[in-house]
Amino acid sequence: MPPWLEWTTFGIVLLFMLVGLFGLLVPFFPGLVVMWLAALGYGLATQSFGALGIFLFVLITVIMIFGSFVDNLMMGVGARKGGAGWVTILVALVAGVGGTILFPPIGGIIAAPLAILLLEYFRLKDWKKAWKAFTGLTVGWGLSFLARFGLGVLVLLLWLLWVWKA
Repeated sequence: MPPWLEWTTFGIVLLFMLVGLFGLLVPFFPGLVVMWLAALGYGLATQSFGALGIFLFVLITVIMIFGSFVDNLMMGVGARKGGAGWVTILVALVAGVGGTILFPPIGGIIAAPLAILLLEYFRLKDWKKAWKAFTGLTVGWGLSFLARFGLGVLVLLLWLLWVWKA
């Protein structure tokens, strides 16, 4: 591959990696999946799936899958610790995804916590308990963001190692 094409490929993949990484700031945006797709594109475009490339790509894949689950798990656990019922948590998840699709990028940020607050109030008829479930979700959301962003930085570093060693 000519040097100009290597640099162009590197630049495009780096751009997608950064979009995925900073897309993690937006709840329900699949930033880790975007980063995984960028790594896959890099491997295919540069044909650098040697032993190290395969190992790093498998590691990136595991991180992406784990990061996708940890996000929902931490938000749900936070809401559950705050007293939210499982049905409320499931409805809030659906509301968050739907809100993001209908009103990107902030629709989900508003819809999921609002769903927790309102559904818990209607379920328990107690604003204090509903507020506790709401704050549980938001604390879980904050912790899940930190975890996902840390995993995103790790994916970026693994990809840069792959580029450097290829």
